[in-house]
Amino acid sequence: MGILDLIFPKTCLSCGKAGKYICENCLIKVRTLKQACPYCEKPSIDGFTHSKCRKKRGLDGLTSMWKYEGVVKNAVHAIKYRYATEIVQEICGYFVPELKKVGAQNLVTGNSHMVPIPIYWHRENVRGFNQSEEIGKIVAKEMGWKFVPDLLIKNKSTKSQVELSVKARKENLRGVFSLNPIYKSSVLNLRSVILFDDVFTTGSTLKEAAKILKSNGVERVWGMTIAR
Repeated sequence: MGILDLIFPKTCLSCGKAGKYICENCLIKVRTLKQACPYCEKPSIDGFTHSKCRKKRGLDGLTSMWKYEGVVKNAVHAIKYRYATEIVQEICGYFVPELKKVGAQNLVTGNSHMVPIPIYWHRENVRGFNQSEEIGKIVAKEMGWKFVPDLLIKNKSTKSQVELSVKARKENLRGVFSLNPIYKSSVLNLRSVILFDDVFTTGSTLKEAAKILKSNGVERVWGMTIAR
């Protein structure tokens, strides 16, 4: 038994059964999502943005696997606030096969890069990691996508999005992301980017990040989250 097992025993984050943080019995109780347009959130084939919803600098589509509830919600929360590598490994172990099942590998074009949503440097220093980066790098490796963890920079600290209205969320994120200057000369070669975050709520974060990428020459930006 390691130190981690003593301070954070490996029991299901929902039912408490020993052995795993995410047990299969609790995972099957979480609703698997039908893919939907990231703007109107109505059903869409493979999650593509509806033609009437398309925006010049917006997301081209979204892949989200589970409803943000039950053991999935508990796992995401635990990764953020009670960090344990095993939870990241476990959730990726369930997430990647589901991605392949829905054909996510076919939704991206050649020269695709996965880019995690960044967090502000001070928060990352305090927490010690960025959960979207930790999960994203495993997903990218398993899916055969190139991983660029520092393409985007978060310029300032923001309020938590959780309790803000849709309008307030947009204002909270306005101008918060920028392109890392070291990529200025090469970003035009990135035809396709998969933006990864843990949860899609209103989508304000992914949409703001997509705007920055497309403003800098990226042709196609696809959103991807574990839950919605």
